[in-house]
Amino acid sequence: MSLASRPAVAATKALFTSLKVGDITIPNRIQMSALTRNRALNTVPNDLMKEYYVQRAKGSAGLIITEGVLITRQGTEWQQAPGLWSKEQVAGWKKITEAVHAEGSFIYAQLWHVGRVAHPDAPEQKLAGVPVPAPSAISARGGKFRFIPGQPGYTTPTEITDPTVFIEQFKQAAINAKEAGFDVHGANGYLVHQFLDNTSNKRTDQWGGSIENRSRFGLEILKVLIPIFGKNVAIKLSPAGGYNDMGMTLEDTLETFRYFISEADKLGLAYFTLARYGPHFDVEIDGKPRATQHDVLESYRPYIKNALLFLNVGLTPEEGAKLIEEGKIDGATYGLPWITHPDFALRAKFGKPLDNNPNWILMQIGEGESVEKWDVGYTDYPALDEY
Repeated sequence: MSLASRPAVAATKALFTSLKVGDITIPNRIQMSALTRNRALNTVPNDLMKEYYVQRAKGSAGLIITEGVLITRQGTEWQQAPGLWSKEQVAGWKKITEAVHAEGSFIYAQLWHVGRVAHPDAPEQKLAGVPVPAPSAISARGGKFRFIPGQPGYTTPTEITDPTVFIEQFKQAAINAKEAGFDVHGANGYLVHQFLDNTSNKRTDQWGGSIENRSRFGLEILKVLIPIFGKNVAIKLSPAGGYNDMGMTLEDTLETFRYFISEADKLGLAYFTLARYGPHFDVEIDGKPRATQHDVLESYRPYIKNALLFLNVGLTPEEGAKLIEEGKIDGATYGLPWITHPDFALRAKFGKPLDNNPNWILMQIGEGESVEKWDVGYTDYPALDEY
């Protein structure tokens, strides 16, 4: 009996039904989350990255979300992150999308702008020759850059004069993503969240102040992407915040994200991915956790009336299947299990253990590691020989 014809174990069966997402139909409801792995030498996707994504396509990922793909040159803390602004990058990604398709999986680019958490001393920021941009000139607290000497933390950014310039950068990156053969495009970005959050956005123009104004940047990005990708536009949101010094009061968080989700849902998106609170994404500032802890599924599910919903952070295969059976979500998104198990979906389907230990030291590459050894902690996790 082939793997395709073997039934899933009862506890995870609901994960293994097909699902129409925009204009495509994915073979199962397991989404591979965006996972920044820092193997793009000089921002260009390469053959090692292709091997990594193909391994996971062979492992039966229904829909692969790429790591964050920079829409323009930025001094991100994720050194060696890939971009999508040059012909060389487009060509590199095209090799990856074609290889993933050949394995029967689907892939979309998660376009990314890190905003105020870039650093002026980072090599890529120096090459960019522009200031670190943000909605307002407010530094994120905490943080450090592993490849910059010392612990510089985040610096005070320069307030963006004209946000439409960045909307056009997202648009051009989406055009490039389509040329590179991606199936769908996911709008995500630290910068989008920084405009939404009233602790990082203190503007008094049409891009700040009220909930409607703070939501404008993200909604306008979605509006320019839809003519390019049609029904195949999605967005990932992290309302619980915490990471990168993000997060409002609970009241402001609920009002802001309920409004934004309601308005975005009217645009005809393929789906939303909501990230639940995760302690590992939280940070402690002034002796207290930074995140706004609350139940994101209960808080925002009623406001998604047209698009599909994927849920991310801390799900087990069994919990994901149960939530699908109950009609609370349409698909489940997994991160760390895909890093350590290239065959994660097959293991979940047939009830096999998730027993590969993560290589925390080489989870992301910084400066100093030998390029010749970038496969370690990346493509060297074993798949099972049989299921």
